[in-house]
Amino acid sequence: MIKYILIINIITFLIYGVDKYLAYKEKNRISEKFLLTLALCFGIIGAVLGMKVFRHKTKKLKFKILVPLFFVVKVLIIYYLYKYVT
Repeated sequence: MIKYILIINIITFLIYGVDKYLAYKEKNRISEKFLLTLALCFGIIGAVLGMKVFRHKTKKLKFKILVPLFFVVKVLIIYYLYKYVT
C-alpha cells in the first residue's frame, strides 16, 4: 500500500508539471477532471506539491476547494483504517 501511495504521488506530481509545460507551450492539455482524479486516488501530496512547485491551478476555485477537501478525506480514511481495521 505504501509503494502504491508513493508511486501515485510521484506520477501525480509529474503530470501536474507536464500539464503546466503544455499550458506554457499552448499545446493540448491534460483535463482538469483527470488531474483531480489523480489527487483523489491517494495522489493528494503530489497534487499539492505540483500546484505549489509549478504554480499550477492555484487560482482555479475548483482546485482550491477540492484538493484540500481530498486531503482531509484521505486523512480520515487512513485514521479509520488504522483505528478500526487493523
